[in-house]
Amino acid sequence: MTLTIEEETEFDVDFDWRGLAQEVLETALEKEGFPYEAEISLLLVTAEDIQEINREHRGVDAPTDVLSFPLISYPSPGDFGEIESDEDNFNPDTGEALLGDIVLCMDKVKEQAKNFGHSEKREYAFLILHSILHLLGYDHMAQQESELMEEKQNKILGQMGILR
Repeated sequence: MTLTIEEETEFDVDFDWRGLAQEVLETALEKEGFPYEAEISLLLVTAEDIQEINREHRGVDAPTDVLSFPLISYPSPGDFGEIESDEDNFNPDTGEALLGDIVLCMDKVKEQAKNFGHSEKREYAFLILHSILHLLGYDHMAQQESELMEEKQNKILGQMGILR
């Protein structure tokens, strides 16, 4: 897996945030049975930056914790059988599947960790996991979809030993 990380903000955390991002993404891809090598980008930003991106792309003029920009469409969440039918789903130079982009607000990581009473490490891992599930076709617009995503998130974080 190729993970490209860009930092648009300075932040201070007490864990290996680069290593944790890689671990969460690799674990999620493995648990979901993603059959290809993948390419993902992660952009770490401020609340102001993510508000601007949210406004531009979703028409919502407010900061949010994480945004996901999937590059592959799936017939249903986690159904990877038709990916090869579109060569645009793959980087022609590396052969890796182009899953998409994650934009993560580090201000929100800190704020939400405090508000939810758990560690910044847990919040960071959760938001990256939540976003990769979006890149794999999952959503939470309907109650059933939301419950499925929550179940997957809790299971994967639990298996990684990252608890509330």
